[in-house]
Amino acid sequence: MEQVFDQVSELLKANRSTRQRNLSIRTYRVLPLSNTAGVIEFVPNTMPLHEYLMPAHERYYPKDLKGNQCRKEISDVQTQSVEVRVKKYISVTDHFHPVMRYFFTERFNDPDEWFVKRLAYTRSTAAISILGHVLGLGDRHGHNILLDAKSGEVVHIDLGIAFEMGRVLKIPEVVPFRLTRDIVDGMGITKTEGVFRRCCEFTLEALRKEVYSIMTILDVLRYDPLYSWSISPVRLAKLQEGQSAAPDAADVGNAHERPKEAVNEPGEADRALTVVNKKLSKTLSVTATVNDLINQASDKRNLAVLFSGKLAEIPSRQWLTQIGWAAYA
Repeated sequence: MEQVFDQVSELLKANRSTRQRNLSIRTYRVLPLSNTAGVIEFVPNTMPLHEYLMPAHERYYPKDLKGNQCRKEISDVQTQSVEVRVKKYISVTDHFHPVMRYFFTERFNDPDEWFVKRLAYTRSTAAISILGHVLGLGDRHGHNILLDAKSGEVVHIDLGIAFEMGRVLKIPEVVPFRLTRDIVDGMGITKTEGVFRRCCEFTLEALRKEVYSIMTILDVLRYDPLYSWSISPVRLAKLQEGQSAAPDAADVGNAHERPKEAVNEPGEADRALTVVNKKLSKTLSVTATVNDLINQASDKRNLAVLFSGKLAEIPSRQWLTQIGWAAYA
């Protein structure tokens, strides 16, 4: 999937409109050593979105609800009607203010530098949001989005849930990409209007022009014995239970080595690629499509029914520094 990201990023650099706006996808190197092992590049100068936001919420709004309190209140109504869940979501968010804007004011004191870094954040968020939508990328929680403390860009990691696999989880993912209040808060006073919306439109337009190239790149995965087009029941059970979404050895081995439940079903690849091709079709205009996606991603009725996360504490910073964030995520 990182190879796919890299190739799409090259396509964006070749397109005039996206190149002028420095729209690209931040990637990292992945080196497979065998069917069940490999090396992942450590991404320097980055921190998970969650690692910044949680302490920042307590620093800037100490009287707000704590993160675990928010999760508990939302989890308590998880089995109730959508109306009840939306009402609870609104109640919780009224007492939990976004703080992403402070990431830039804390680190970039010079006004020009602050503007450039925030612009890089908004542009990179727009590009990965549209590509993530096209590829059906899921599992976009705060640990899987890294923030570059020097450039302001976002780097997405842990790409195992793709091609709409998130829709078959116990609590389905119903948003095309992550556009929560904190993500939007980092974009400045215009929020999703202005830079973000325009960059989404330019990215989608560029991807539509390169639909043949993108489908050719993805078609290679059809014949890759390491890629699984469907989630095995074993891996599915781990998701949303506080465990990593990264595949086990049983999930990534060759087909004849996998357990019966992990082998790709016939037609899964065709289904996934058909969905991607449909998303790149020109049925709706670019403007209408982007507007619809932004509305879906920011709709309270969708955000209210997303998985709220586990209440367990995350590992300490010291421990994560020793093993590397990339390995943990």
